[in-house]
Amino acid sequence: MIIKTKNGDILKGNEKRIAFAVNTEGINDSGFAGMISRKFWPELAYIGETKLGTVLTKKVDGIEFFALCCHSLDKGWNNQREIIKKCFDAIPGDKPVASISIGTGLVGALSGANFGLIRAGMEDSKKEIILY
Repeated sequence: MIIKTKNGDILKGNEKRIAFAVNTEGINDSGFAGMISRKFWPELAYIGETKLGTVLTKKVDGIEFFALCCHSLDKGWNNQREIIKKCFDAIPGDKPVASISIGTGLVGALSGANFGLIRAGMEDSKKEIILY
C-alpha cells in the first residue's frame, strides 16, 4: 500500500530501501535501472535473462536496492497490476520501501507501461510504499 507520496530525487531523500523495475531480458543499461547500474550496481546492466516476478537485492553504502523484474522489453507489461504486487510483496523485511513511479519513464512508455495499473498493484501490496 502506498503510505506517502514525495516529490524530488529518490536518491537525494533519506530512504534506505529503494525499489525500481528491471526487465526479463536482463538488459538494464538505460532509464532508472541504468543509472543505478552505473552508480551502484554495475553487474545489473547485463544480468541475462531473469524470471518475471523475481526480486534482486543489493546493499550499497547503507542503501538496500530492490530490482523488481516486472516487464519484458519484447513482450511488454503483461499483468502489470498482479506482477507489481507480487514483486513488492516479495521484498524482504517489514520496513517501508521507497519506489520511483515505475513505468513513467521513456523505457516504460516505449514498452507499454500503464502507471494506473502499476500504481494499483502498489496499493494492493502488503508492503508500505513511499512513492516518488
